[in-house]
Amino acid sequence: MTTSDAQGGQSAASAGGASASGAPASVKVGVVTLAAIVVGSMVGAGVFSLPSRFAEQTGVVGALVAWGIAGLGMLTLAIAFQRLAVRRPDLDAGVYAYAKEGFGELLGFFSAFGYWASACVGNVTYWVLIMSTVGAVVPALGDGDTVLAILVSSIGLWGFFLLVRRGVREATALNRIVTIAKLVPILVFVLLALFVFDPEVFAGNLFGSGAAGGAASVDGATLFEQVQGTMLVTVFVFLGVEGASVYSRHARRRADVGRATVFGFLAVFAVFASVTIVSYGVLPAAELASLRQPSMAGVLEAAVGPWGAVLVSIGLIVSVLGAYLAWTLMAAEVVFMAARDGDMPRALARQNDRDVPVGALLASTVFGQAILVVAYFSTDAFDFALDMTSALALIPYLFAAGFMLKIAVGRRAPGARGRAGDVVIGVIATVYVVFLLLGAGLTYVLVSFIVQAPATILFLLARREQGRRMLRPGEAVILALAVAAAVVGVVGLATGWIVL
Repeated sequence: MTTSDAQGGQSAASAGGASASGAPASVKVGVVTLAAIVVGSMVGAGVFSLPSRFAEQTGVVGALVAWGIAGLGMLTLAIAFQRLAVRRPDLDAGVYAYAKEGFGELLGFFSAFGYWASACVGNVTYWVLIMSTVGAVVPALGDGDTVLAILVSSIGLWGFFLLVRRGVREATALNRIVTIAKLVPILVFVLLALFVFDPEVFAGNLFGSGAAGGAASVDGATLFEQVQGTMLVTVFVFLGVEGASVYSRHARRRADVGRATVFGFLAVFAVFASVTIVSYGVLPAAELASLRQPSMAGVLEAAVGPWGAVLVSIGLIVSVLGAYLAWTLMAAEVVFMAARDGDMPRALARQNDRDVPVGALLASTVFGQAILVVAYFSTDAFDFALDMTSALALIPYLFAAGFMLKIAVGRRAPGARGRAGDVVIGVIATVYVVFLLLGAGLTYVLVSFIVQAPATILFLLARREQGRRMLRPGEAVILALAVAAAVVGVVGLATGWIVL
């Protein structure tokens, strides 16, 4: 059977309302909906924090270099997902499937769990930022880390669980509407900032707040150190570039996955870079760095008055709720696919009659609730959740880029069309993710293993359900290394060597 025949069969099954196995038929969506998932998942809390997060680390020059590196790196990663969707149309759920196919079941599990955990932790940043935004009017909510803020956030968390549980088609349709609505205030911000743009302020911010020029700038840091300091921020705001790939089993045509990925990335990259750069023309870097989150509100308030902060705050709430919806869908999807393939307990593969993976959705909500409580004890709930989200996502990204490189190098026909391009894309994407891991630093990598290592119990439970051997020799070595890294992380936290 050809790929098109298979897709036609899938569409027919969908139209019939159920698959041949009797399971709920997969809802099919087009390129616009897939692109909305990509844009909707990337445009969330991160964009509203960009002015201060960048100003803390660098000036205009460093920001331009950082966005250049991030743009090229993430573009190659987006193209890698695009080409993988075409080269391997048999693989669904993106990051999980690529890691499993390329590097084995245990690493596939680590990729799935890491990506899922990243999505759940990322969702917590949305609630923290919403509460911090409203906290400007209701002081009891503080910076999103008070008892009242945690309580209100928890209500929202479970409210979205009930919403998504109603059906995939309804959730994706709502996501399209929200995606458009949340882009409007961001674009208005850019236009208004350009209108009040002060060339003198911008020139004073070329090298940050700590120097007048040369290689050193913010607090004497070199340009390389400044750029390195922004890397986790750029990872966080670009998380979701793989959204169409994760949701690929719902695509009407496999080619739509790649188109949606590249289109969504380019649109969002232009928005993110613009928000960062124009902010340097409104306030000095030192003032940008000291703004409370969402710092975009402070920038627009300085530009046009109090109503600017209100506009950004409303836009933030709409944006964050939309991104939360997209990430809730994606987080549940990855866990569902891993459970369906036998790499997680079968309870997580349970679906309702509306094609919603309710088992995975419930697990995502419970995990998010736990992280919300943990964030309460962090000294900076927003930055803690943001950096943890980025660190947890890097391993799945590394496996996906590595798989792209592996199949490009291993293709049987050396002269096959596009092979050289695939190798180049695979190399650049892999090097970029390794650079991000180095930029993240040892701290968050070790902390991510504290989350990952105990989670292997789920993998072992799945093996036990199937009556299979618990661990192969190679898997035992990988698990031992993960446990060792987790132990080092725990010791670091206990001794104060690691501070979150």
